[in-house]
Amino acid sequence: MTSVTYRDAGVDIEAGDALVEAIKPLAKATTRAGVMGGLGGFGALFDLKAAGFSDPILVSTTDGVGTKLKIAIDTGIHDYVGIDLVAMCVNDLVVQGAAPLFFLDYFATGALDVAAAQRVIAGIAEGCRIAGCALVGGETAEMPGMYAKGDYDLAGFSVGAAERGNLLPAAVGPGDAILGLPSSGVHSNGFSLVRKIIALAGLDWHAAAPFASGQTLAETLMAPTRIYVQPMLALHRAGLLKGAAHITGGGLPGNLPRALPETCGAALNGPWAMPAIFPFLAKAGNVAPEEMLRVFNCGVGMTLIVSDAEAAMALLRQQGEAPFLLGQVTDRPGIEISGTDRLFA
Repeated sequence: MTSVTYRDAGVDIEAGDALVEAIKPLAKATTRAGVMGGLGGFGALFDLKAAGFSDPILVSTTDGVGTKLKIAIDTGIHDYVGIDLVAMCVNDLVVQGAAPLFFLDYFATGALDVAAAQRVIAGIAEGCRIAGCALVGGETAEMPGMYAKGDYDLAGFSVGAAERGNLLPAAVGPGDAILGLPSSGVHSNGFSLVRKIIALAGLDWHAAAPFASGQTLAETLMAPTRIYVQPMLALHRAGLLKGAAHITGGGLPGNLPRALPETCGAALNGPWAMPAIFPFLAKAGNVAPEEMLRVFNCGVGMTLIVSDAEAAMALLRQQGEAPFLLGQVTDRPGIEISGTDRLFA
């Protein structure tokens, strides 16, 4: 019987080693105070004292990119899903008042395409750079028979820290202002519905986007999730941030209550400005406004709860953001949104 190798079974150890060597400089470029060692060990070490914390609380998150990956795979646009992966984790850290410290990724595929994987992980490194956290490790799993040719999946894991007295939300109450920070588009939630609408409309990913000049439909949809960490940390350090909600799956009605006391709700004032992709999806799929708001961020990637809206917006503009007044906290549980009939006109 001919000797059988791991490569014969579909796993290429050399390709995995080549990928590790290729991404070492990417990971090294994200290093920050507190990181101990580099890639290659059985685990990553982090020194909280060296990072400047005296009485820290650790905050951890994990997430993925969802079926947005299917568009990346079908179109070959692999450069941005890594940023999405980081964003989905670190945005969930910062709403709790935590600064992201480090990040790890899990990349699983049927047969490793080193070039495509390197593009994905370069995006992860770029997301870490934007968020100010270190890419300290990860796992590349080559699993023939589990994934079709060319398919891959991603998971991300991030750990942040906050001083014990600085966790959010804190002292949120009726009358507080709710600010919105714009999204770049669909971000990383609702893509199963996006794909369904595009299929029903008979559109091609490589066709010109009907709502964006000079871009294909895929290029517009693959715009990476915005990372809000640095402007939000600046707002928090200035003592202006009382709470925040990352608007992901569930939209505004599903996420904003997570930053509010049980006895409070919110009154939001629509319509607000949003990327043209949302009215397009609503019209092309005949999607009701309530369903749009439940599935998508609808142009609001992050909500911030503040007591001094004028000072908060001034600081955010200095950070390069374009905040807008979205509504206010009320003493009535539930999320009320006015002007929904004009949101997607």
